[in-house]
Amino acid sequence: MDSKKTLCEGQPTNSTYLLDNAAHEARGRFDALSALFDPGTIRHLQDRGIRPGWQCLEVGGGAGSIAAWLATRVGPTGHVLVTDIDPRFLEPLDTPNVEVRRHNIVTDPLPDAAFDLIHVRAVLLHLPEREQVLTRLVAALKPGGWLIDEDLDSVSALPNPTIFPGEILLKTQLAMMRLMDDRGVERRFGRTLFGRLRALGLVAVDVEARMSMWHSGSPGATLMRLNFEQLREAMISGGYITEEEIARDIAQLEDSHFMAPSPILWAAWGQRALAERVYDYTLS
Repeated sequence: MDSKKTLCEGQPTNSTYLLDNAAHEARGRFDALSALFDPGTIRHLQDRGIRPGWQCLEVGGGAGSIAAWLATRVGPTGHVLVTDIDPRFLEPLDTPNVEVRRHNIVTDPLPDAAFDLIHVRAVLLHLPEREQVLTRLVAALKPGGWLIDEDLDSVSALPNPTIFPGEILLKTQLAMMRLMDDRGVERRFGRTLFGRLRALGLVAVDVEARMSMWHSGSPGATLMRLNFEQLREAMISGGYITEEEIARDIAQLEDSHFMAPSPILWAAWGQRALAERVYDYTLS
């Protein structure tokens, strides 16, 4: 694979992604996501044994923090292909072993059996074609290669004041959840990953769930505020909530007493077998 850094010059792909990179909140969202999740992601990448010379794919690279880390680990003999449907924040990546590509993971081609490691985070739950994409990613692994998918589950652990009175479920959170449901987001997708990776024939499949308590001043509260602001017009125009209710909830995020459990981030990983076998796992 050519190690030269390139940026595809084709026309940007039209996207219905609610939290797209063109919004002015996007840069702050990526910074908050990096602060919240990069340490755990890096631990999982290290545990897969990443080393110099590996060929890696980072899908939906966002602002490039994980792609940059991968580049330092694979070294000059390795290669990192980092893709995004809108790669505007990836352009500053300026390392000879990194290639940046505008790419729609649903429709644009991927090479078969090309990568030692593929990582994707908080992308597939937004795609109606998520199952087909997982199949394509498995096909892009070399025999022995690893797939790590990290996806959110915002269904299984909502704020619950009966557990502790300080936990707050904001009306804007509920409005955002309804909007995402109506736009085809699978908000519990992360929870299904273990079974899905086994059903695709990967071996050494395992999973870890992690969450935290978000409170005023934390990256989690910042992420909530930016999500509310980015989706403000869609929520109001869709009749999910009013401008006054959003403003009230954003103010609550700054209250020193605010707390809410985060969505669960499920990290699942599996390895493409060195010799392909037939598996009988089925999804219920």
